[in-house]
Amino acid sequence: MTLSPSSPGTFGYRSVMRHEILYQPSYAIARLLLEHGESIQAESGAMVSMSPTITLESKIHGGIGKMFGRLLGGESAFQTTFTASHGPGELMLAPSAPGDIFALPLGGNAMMVTSGCYLAGDVGLQMETQASFKGLFGGEGLFMMRLFGQGLLLVSSFGAIHALQLAPGQPYVVDTGHLVAFSDGMGFQVRRAARSLLGSLTSGEGYVCEMTGPGLVYIQTRTPMGFGSWVGNFIPRTG
Repeated sequence: MTLSPSSPGTFGYRSVMRHEILYQPSYAIARLLLEHGESIQAESGAMVSMSPTITLESKIHGGIGKMFGRLLGGESAFQTTFTASHGPGELMLAPSAPGDIFALPLGGNAMMVTSGCYLAGDVGLQMETQASFKGLFGGEGLFMMRLFGQGLLLVSSFGAIHALQLAPGQPYVVDTGHLVAFSDGMGFQVRRAARSLLGSLTSGEGYVCEMTGPGLVYIQTRTPMGFGSWVGNFIPRTG
């Protein structure tokens, strides 16, 4: 079976491992066919199944400093490396939450990935934690992950994914909880959804991100916080 080495709306890239995303958009799973000797790094607990030809090793990548950076960025302290050590094999990966997965084969370009959305990446990719003090006021945390280099990047979402290609200078407003990933170098400003603080709070929107092109923006159709609030309405309260 021939699997896709690319996906719509991605950047230029070198040849990447064969992959396909199944069961989109609600309960997506990534199927990877690793050639002998090929490796990929994934978040701890992301493995669903694999061929016996594949071995795994879980460790801290990049030292203590990068470990704390990943923790602050909403990712796990340890990453698992899967290697087709004993011949080619199949690897299935999935996030914990229901939603979509999308593949971004990077070819020297960088992507900013928001907290908790990184799923897996080629061992050739580099990962940096970047502080975003604007995010403090948006309630989305202080840190995001910057990923760059050559290889396949897998990003997960809560709900389906909506991709936008912004032209140079084109502005677009995204709720902070719905922002998943965007091209590095884009304009990015966190502000209140309404002019007044009261208006922002009563509208239920709070803070938003104003993006400015050129670049790609990936938005998730649901948010864990919104889903949690909805579920909370059905939990009996005692007292």
